[in-house]
Amino acid sequence: MARNPYLPYPARIEEVVIENEARDIKSFRLVLDNAQDAAEFRHLPGQFAELSLPGFGEAPFGIASSPTETGYLLFTVKRMGLFTTELHSLEAGAGLGVRGPMGKPFPWDRMVGKNLLIIGGGFAFTTLRAAINYTLEPQNRTRFGSVFVVYGARTPGELMYRDELAKWQTRDDIDVHLTVDKADATWTQHEGVVTSVLDSLKPSSENALAVVCGPPIMIKFTLFSLAKLGFPDDAIILSLEMRMKCGIGKCGRCNIGSKFVCKDGPVFTREELRSLPAEY
Repeated sequence: MARNPYLPYPARIEEVVIENEARDIKSFRLVLDNAQDAAEFRHLPGQFAELSLPGFGEAPFGIASSPTETGYLLFTVKRMGLFTTELHSLEAGAGLGVRGPMGKPFPWDRMVGKNLLIIGGGFAFTTLRAAINYTLEPQNRTRFGSVFVVYGARTPGELMYRDELAKWQTRDDIDVHLTVDKADATWTQHEGVVTSVLDSLKPSSENALAVVCGPPIMIKFTLFSLAKLGFPDDAIILSLEMRMKCGIGKCGRCNIGSKFVCKDGPVFTREELRSLPAEY
């Protein structure tokens, strides 16, 4: 019998990590209470899940862990409202619900054999972290071509996963470029918006797919830069996570034209979005 899509898996928080200097972004490492539930929860990078707290409701969040990171699920959450404020107040050992996985993942079958350009901005880097770790897993790395990453934040203190970013930059099988809108005295890497890095380094569009996730204004101008680099619309993969609520296409909150972002997405190609109303 299929599982009730409204019924969350019971889980507990194993670890909480503060990700930024403002202390309003935290990563929650979750473990499902039941081993059978953990076996059933099979996801691919790009998908999301609903986290729930009794008395506070639920909210959707991209899954920040790769399925190759076994035994736990990672969610990175910015404190913005009632639900996320309550979630941020919890410590290791606290219980909550996890409903999912939901939505379409990145098109991994299509990405095999391709050079990957991964572009992220702000705290929307979560599912891209999952994607990067998935490609870097030894059993997967030879399935993909080059991996070129551009990740930007407003300031150095707003970059997430800093230890992991530093490790990636020491590897020779991934090319990671970090940038900040406003540098401080300690910053030695790129300064400027994400598109300034693309315009400067000009990553090749040959046999390549671009995967983009970030705030709408970043996505808007990144699309201009990718067009200049020669990426066709069907080679640009976008992750759109705005306005989702129920996660299964019933509430209508994320409706855009004939599509529901939560059910038909949140992953779309630029070509697919051109046939829909210009709401993103």
